[in-house]
Amino acid sequence: MANLRFQVVGEAFKKKAVAVEAPKGLTSEYFGKYVFGREQMAKYLSKETVKVIRDVIDNGATLDRDIANHVAAGMKQWAMDLGATHYTHWFQPLTDGTAEKHDSFIEYAGAPGEGVIEEFSGKLLVQQEPDASSFPSGGLRNTFEARGYSAWDPSSPAFIVDDTLCIPTVFISYTGESLDYKAPLLKALNAVDKAAVSVCQYFDKNVKKVYSYLGWEQEYFLVDEGLYATRPDLLLTGRTLVGHESAKNQQLEDHYFGAIPERVQAFMKEIEFEAYKYGIPCKTRHNEVAPNQFELAPIFGETNLASDQNLLIMSIMKRVARKHGFRVLLHEKPFAGINGSGKHNNWSLGTNTGVGLFTPGKTASENLQFVTFIVNTLMAVYKNNALLKASIMTASNAHRLGANEAPPAIISIFLGSQLSAILDKIEKNSGDEALKVDGKRKVSLGIAKLPEVLLDNTDRNRTSPFAFTGNRFEFRAVGSSANCGSAMIALNTAVAAQLKEFKTAVDAKIAKGMGKEEAIFSVLKAYIKECKAIRFDGNGYSDEWKKEAKKRGLDCETSVPKIYDAYTTKASIKMFEDCKVFTAKELEARNEVKWEIYTKKIQIEARVLGDLVLNHIIPVATRYQSMLLDNVFKISQVYGAAKAKKLAAHDNSTIEDLSEHISAVKGFVEQMVEARKVANKIKDEKKKALAYQETVLPFFDQIRYHADKLEMIVDDEMWTLPKYRELLFIR
Repeated sequence: MANLRFQVVGEAFKKKAVAVEAPKGLTSEYFGKYVFGREQMAKYLSKETVKVIRDVIDNGATLDRDIANHVAAGMKQWAMDLGATHYTHWFQPLTDGTAEKHDSFIEYAGAPGEGVIEEFSGKLLVQQEPDASSFPSGGLRNTFEARGYSAWDPSSPAFIVDDTLCIPTVFISYTGESLDYKAPLLKALNAVDKAAVSVCQYFDKNVKKVYSYLGWEQEYFLVDEGLYATRPDLLLTGRTLVGHESAKNQQLEDHYFGAIPERVQAFMKEIEFEAYKYGIPCKTRHNEVAPNQFELAPIFGETNLASDQNLLIMSIMKRVARKHGFRVLLHEKPFAGINGSGKHNNWSLGTNTGVGLFTPGKTASENLQFVTFIVNTLMAVYKNNALLKASIMTASNAHRLGANEAPPAIISIFLGSQLSAILDKIEKNSGDEALKVDGKRKVSLGIAKLPEVLLDNTDRNRTSPFAFTGNRFEFRAVGSSANCGSAMIALNTAVAAQLKEFKTAVDAKIAKGMGKEEAIFSVLKAYIKECKAIRFDGNGYSDEWKKEAKKRGLDCETSVPKIYDAYTTKASIKMFEDCKVFTAKELEARNEVKWEIYTKKIQIEARVLGDLVLNHIIPVATRYQSMLLDNVFKISQVYGAAKAKKLAAHDNSTIEDLSEHISAVKGFVEQMVEARKVANKIKDEKKKALAYQETVLPFFDQIRYHADKLEMIVDDEMWTLPKYRELLFIR
């Protein structure tokens, strides 16, 4: 194995950048080539069908089955013209990944044996029946109750991968419960649309629709595939369970925004070419802070489509990486001691009239609308800070949060000094400077230069999990491997519920005779005071902040299994049910899934860690120890025991260190295995997850400490596992 390590290291050093051929023409000429978008619809569907399907996409109209047949026929012809022979319903089960079952277009032309034809009906487009019991369901489906349905989401266009037409769909059980991320996300987006439109009507009667926008920033590591293959922990868990820090890692801060390595540049180029063909508008690429860590980000898009595109780009990244001799690591913390990887979700709301609701305006009314949506978002996050944390928390993201520039596991909002000052002025003043209401009930905010001030001078706080960045909020706590849908469901639902409450409060004041602007201001002023605890512009890593956050009443829970309880509080259940996003039954089932996945991830890591110690680390360490013992014995034979004691002092000390660490690491592994056996007997999923967290997980750091000490002692030529310096600096 040691020879294998040096062999793959040598091969990795010799690798050159793979030649990447750019598509012919301008990007705009092949953008969306493999997507059945509006341009393709116009070419393959009748004008009447296009009109109907656009009404379905834009306005949520019900799709008639006859129209579905026309769409299916055109979609099939388009797909076949591009070489597709199969189709699949592409859905998002509760695994953070995607699922697909491929079926051929062929059907018998008549009786069996009479040949086949290519056929694809509206029925096959609109609905299929996957086995729901084979996916995580939290008890909603059992083996003897296997039926589930996937149903077409027309708002996310179909696309072609290789020879298969992929149709984005929701995934629900036979009894109607959501078994995926897309169905509740669509419901949450519908809820925030309706709630936001009703509030926008205070300011502009032309607003008929409000869109939720998402711009994700995908961070990732690249590792040479040869090195990856010789690290069982990377292969099976996505992160290194052992490994001493490299003497040089990111402390010189020389990797961030540095020149992109040649092999990586070629990989990035091909990713972008592929992304453009799928209508994914990749805009930014760069080196991230840690060595061999990188980022790509697209132009913002509507949240549902952007979420789908992120799942697709992760799949494309993995496929393209192998062509370039890399493996993509999307784990939130693949390496200890350096930055982890997030997927910052930049979120905003905008109207059909082209107004960004988090963008400062040029008039008093526009600025009041801006402040209205800012303050209601603050309230939504304040009331649901525990829920938002639960929406992004996983076993893997727990390793990242609170370390190396990742935000802490306490949800707070950074506004920046300028916007904070404006809200403070509104709170403290009764209308003189912050807001003036004249005889015509027009609003005058004393912040005429608000747009320029915010856009030019709003700072950033990299320790903030939820930060205002000028015209949007950046939810930085989302993990790199996550489905964006989880965070976006919770956030959009929370904001929808808050806007509904705001509308009720304002209308009640208006009904009592208060002017509209005065009523809005009155409610906002109370909200600013109420949600002040969620605002924090300081160092989120400090111990002082943890104490202060607890004093403010913010959720400071760090136990992942307990964090999930936020989904099933009375307040959360009521909010989700009122917004028609989740039922109590669906929320309880999702928690069962989360606890089960948490347990299984820790369980797998524990098994891999045990195997690494027993099959790699201890055998190598004992072999090296035997070599030293043999050397000490030979010295004593040549020079005698008295002189050998001095001459072999270093070897004797090393032998003792080896014995200490070998004994410790073996003992901790044995204890970990016993703890796992006890935990496995627990039937209740939450209690089992807690047992794994409290009795199994603590051994990981203890085992790693001694394993990493052994790595630094054992002869480098004997060590079988590629080291951090090789994993992080070979490109």
